Amino acid sequence: MQYKTETRGSVSYNNGKVNNMMNVFPSETLAKIESMAAENAVVIFSMSTCCMCHAIKRLFRGMGVSPAVHELDLHPNGAEIHRALLRLVGCSSGGAATPGGLPVVFIGGKMVGSMERVMASHINGSLVPLLKNAGALWL
Repeated sequence: MQYKTETRGSVSYNNGKVNNMMNVFPSETLAKIESMAAENAVVIFSMSTCCMCHAIKRLFRGMGVSPAVHELDLHPNGAEIHRALLRLVGCSSGGAATPGGLPVVFIGGKMVGSMERVMASHINGSLVPLLKNAGALWL
């Protein structure tokens, strides 16, 4: 999958790796996202008032997973982190149901994606193996 990223004055594409995007975002923002994503087996970047974010949090908690949740509207660097996450998932603007492509889920330190990707993984049966491999489930 290719992620769309913006550079100064032009639009470019890269191979989607966070490390290759260091020239697009401030390095401290990406380092912060990577650090936050690695702090727990499941990490959700969310907005406290978003119904889709709430649904994803309920999905994981209903499965017995305790995700680390970062409410970006309550975080001091939330706006900057949100912009970086939008570019990482390839979303230039928010959909009608979610505020700017949130929630964004990381499992085992790797980005799974937004609501659509997580729900597709849940429906096709690939979410539980991801959670088991990350150590979030012990079934």
